[in-house]
Order: sequence, then C-alpha cells, then structure tokens
Amino acid sequence: MTRTALLIIDLQNDYFEGGKFTLSKTDAAADNAARILAAFRNAGLPVIHIRHEILRKPAPFFAPGTEGAQIHASVVPAPNEPVITKNFPNSFRDTDLQIQLQALGITDLVITGAMSNFCIDATTRAAADLGYGCTVAHDACAAPDLDFDGVAVPAVQVHAAFMAALAMGYGAILPSKDVIAGLSN
Repeated sequence: MTRTALLIIDLQNDYFEGGKFTLSKTDAAADNAARILAAFRNAGLPVIHIRHEILRKPAPFFAPGTEGAQIHASVVPAPNEPVITKNFPNSFRDTDLQIQLQALGITDLVITGAMSNFCIDATTRAAADLGYGCTVAHDACAAPDLDFDGVAVPAVQVHAAFMAALAMGYGAILPSKDVIAGLSN
C-alpha cells in the first residue's frame, strides 16, 4: 500500500522579489505549491517543509537567522508539520528526513519548491535512489536564469531541461492540477 507525503523544498524569502537571489516565477510556483499544500492538509496527508541555510560566510543568501532564510508566508508550516533545516542541495544529506519518512510509512513523495536545477533535482534523484516513488509538480517549482561558458540560459529553459531529465527515470513530472486530482483517487 502506498502512503504519500508532500515535500516543500526551500520556498524561502530570499528566492522571492526583493530577496537576495530572486528566481523566475517564484510567486506562481509558490501559489501552486500552496494549492497542493491545502489539498494535502484537507486529505490528512503528511507534509514536510525543508529549508536551506548556507553556513559559509558570507552567505550569498539563506544566511542563518535572517528573514531571507525563513519559509515564505505562502506555504507557512502548520504547527504539526515538521520543518527540516538542511545545508546541502540533497534534502536527505545530513538530515533526519529519511528517518521521518520511514516513521510515517511513506512510500511516495510529491516534491515542490526551488530551485528546479539544484535542490529539487538533487532531492528527487536521492529519493528515487532510496526507493521512493517521486512526483514533481513542475509548475510548483522555480528556477533562475543561468549562464554557462558565455551562454545565457533563461530560467524557463533551465527548468524545462531539469524536468525533462528527471522525467527520464526519476519520477512523474506533473502539473499541480493533476497532482491534486490524484489525491482523491
């Protein structure tokens, strides 16, 4: 029997307008993540919030103890929802995420958040390697514009490339509406 949990990864203030590392379309991703969050809460399914802190000094963003490192108001945790603080892109590395998922009997994960090309990618790959069924709500994730070797890569292409790669073997990549509809099946 499957049991699904929602992971909301790094939807923190620094990724939003006015933050230290604004991503493209973060508000739209957070709105979709909030809809999924509401659906999970209504269904009585587990939700785990993940937040990143960068420990190196000076931290370019997500500095411990700053407003920028706090979870955005659109997906604020309920009192009964655990919040795991991580220091690496992979949410399983040096955290108790795996222990918490095992204690809840979780077999499948719905993954939302930021950045598509960093923590969403690393966590989804790790979760699949650990045997979890993974679904990434692609429109509930955000990415930045990047530059590589003098080539500008717009956020929409960064996001699409990483979602396409994950879809090749790490999980289902679905729009939020399909994720929400699947909760009632």
